[in-house]
Amino acid sequence: MQRALELARRAGAEAEVPVGAVLVRSNEVIAEGWNCPVSTHDPTAHAEVVALRAGGLRELNYRLGKTTLYVTLEPCAMCIGALINARVARVVFGAWDLKAGACGSLLDLPRDLRLSHRMDIFGGVCSEESGILLRSFFETRRNVRWVDKLIE
Repeated sequence: MQRALELARRAGAEAEVPVGAVLVRSNEVIAEGWNCPVSTHDPTAHAEVVALRAGGLRELNYRLGKTTLYVTLEPCAMCIGALINARVARVVFGAWDLKAGACGSLLDLPRDLRLSHRMDIFGGVCSEESGILLRSFFETRRNVRWVDKLIE
C-alpha cells in the first residue's frame, strides 16, 4: 500500500486526482498505475484500469487471477467491473468513497451474487493517509478556484 500511496502522490503532482494502484502476484509487483484521465484525455484512465492494462501486457493475458490490487481509494463501478472481468482475486483499498465507491459505500458489486466472479475485498487500509492526500488535493483546487474568482 505504501507504493500505491507514492503513486497517488505522483498523480496529485501531475494535477490528477491522487489515486495510485499496485497489482501484485506472489509478493511480486507485476504492474502499477496512477490516475491520469486528464492528461491522457481518457475517462477510463483510473489508477486501477491503468494497472490492469499494464498487468495484462506483462502477463500476455487479460485474466489476472491470483493477483491482489492495492489501491488508495475504493474502486468505482467501472474499475470494479474491470477487476471482476480480469478475475483479480483480492482488492485492498485505502479511503472509502461515499460518492462513487462500488465496494460497499455507494454500491457493493463484488458481493453481488449475480456476477460471475468473487473476490475478497479489504477496505480502510491506510485510509487516513489516503484520505489526507485526497482532501488536501480537493481543498487546494477549491482554494485556487476561489482565488481565481477574486482576480477576475
